[in-house]
Amino acid sequence: MEAGGILLEAGGVSADDVIAVARADAPVRLGDAARAALTRGAAVVRALTDNPEPVYGVSTGFGALAGTVIPLERSAELQVALVRSHAGGMGAPIEREVVRAMMFLRARSLAMGYSGARPVVAQAILDLLNHDITPVVHEYGSVGASGDLAPLAACALVLTGEGEVTTAAGRQAAAGALQAAGLQPLVLSAKEGLALINGTDGMLGMLVMALADLRALYAVADVVAAMTVEALLGTDRAFDADLVAMRPQPGQQDSARALRAILAGSGIVSSHRHGDGRVQDAYSLRCTPQVHGAGRDIIAFAETVAGHELASFIDNPVVLPDGRVASCGNFHGVPLAYAADMLRIPIADLGVLSERRTDRLLDPARSAGLPPFLAVDAGVNSGLMIAQYTQAAMVAENRRLAAPAGVDSASTSGGQEDHVSMGWGAARALRASVGNLRRILAVELLAATHAQVLRRPLTASPCTGAVAEAVISAAGGPGDDQHLAPRLRAVEALIADGTVLARAREHADLPWPPPRTPDHRSP
Repeated sequence: MEAGGILLEAGGVSADDVIAVARADAPVRLGDAARAALTRGAAVVRALTDNPEPVYGVSTGFGALAGTVIPLERSAELQVALVRSHAGGMGAPIEREVVRAMMFLRARSLAMGYSGARPVVAQAILDLLNHDITPVVHEYGSVGASGDLAPLAACALVLTGEGEVTTAAGRQAAAGALQAAGLQPLVLSAKEGLALINGTDGMLGMLVMALADLRALYAVADVVAAMTVEALLGTDRAFDADLVAMRPQPGQQDSARALRAILAGSGIVSSHRHGDGRVQDAYSLRCTPQVHGAGRDIIAFAETVAGHELASFIDNPVVLPDGRVASCGNFHGVPLAYAADMLRIPIADLGVLSERRTDRLLDPARSAGLPPFLAVDAGVNSGLMIAQYTQAAMVAENRRLAAPAGVDSASTSGGQEDHVSMGWGAARALRASVGNLRRILAVELLAATHAQVLRRPLTASPCTGAVAEAVISAAGGPGDDQHLAPRLRAVEALIADGTVLARAREHADLPWPPPRTPDHRSP
């Protein structure tokens, strides 16, 4: 990203570019190489309009109607009709950041020059982004067949001056928002309606943002787990380098190294280093790097998939420089669907592990001397009893969300699109799982902080002590019962805004998340 924003050229973009546009409203401008590539592709399509042979998407209908030839004089009408008919989503509007990511990624694919769209089409998308005009896109409509047809069609409709948008002034008709911004509705030419809607951009945008969130959450999970190990008078010996080296799984190595760094200098851990009659800790403590690490390895795989997709051209048919227009299957969302499906399994299991540790903190039979539910004057006060109920409910939901969407194909378009990826649904479930995981970890973090305070005068490690102080400042420590929901929200906010990770890193060298290698430049 340049100092003035992101320069969109004919190559791919980075995950950081997507995050910057979607979440930080980074401005985007179309580069000269992209304009040249778009111009070349559009010239090929113009030449095809004089071709007597039917060309899919240029002079034919779509999907199962591909055999219907459309007269040349109705080509523009064909493109507008396509966008109107495909903008058929239902349900609640999706999040602004998802729409922005989706639009940016569609402009990215167009900018490669193989869609046959003119430069003005890609520029029109960037104009919406740069003027903070967000199309209203409904949650249901995509089955990940020819990409995210219905969601992308809702965006394309706005470019033509139809549909609805949200701006700083609220929800309104697209025509009025364009006029207020000084933008003209786009008049589509041959192939351009199809080029605007045939992509995996919605599911890719959601995957990229989920991966960014998970990189941070897995680092937070190590910090929270370490605090619980301390609070339960657990040992750090199971995380020793020579022991974990016997199983050289890379994620496990990273997690164990982080746990050692986080717990370094802990007075609580050293207080029972000798003379403790317990032989070994429960699995939820001892096997933390194994579980946390396996999730990291799945994240690494999914990042590889997303990285490939960020460098891919996605459309059908493909307009080639030699004048050919070739049909292909690159629009199929299955790589993204599989990645999103796979991620939800370790997310669900990480939540299970966190809830088991929380339950152990709250149970006086297993908490090594802590009061029931970490309550002061238990009986009159219930402490964090219901926080674990809430946590258990979210754990259960994430288990349900872990069921794969990609195997649930359906036949659409009269059997022409007889295998679909369900990648949009997989990505929507992934977003829900990530949100639940953040809240699950927030519950354990509050409980571990309470337990750490109750262990005083034993001292925590410098790392976990700094995190606990941030939690106490935002949400309070153990004492008489108070309204619990705002306290839990406050801890969740500390995780979401990066405070927990920042405070931990002031005192520990955490190996995760590792720095990214820039694609083209370089929440």
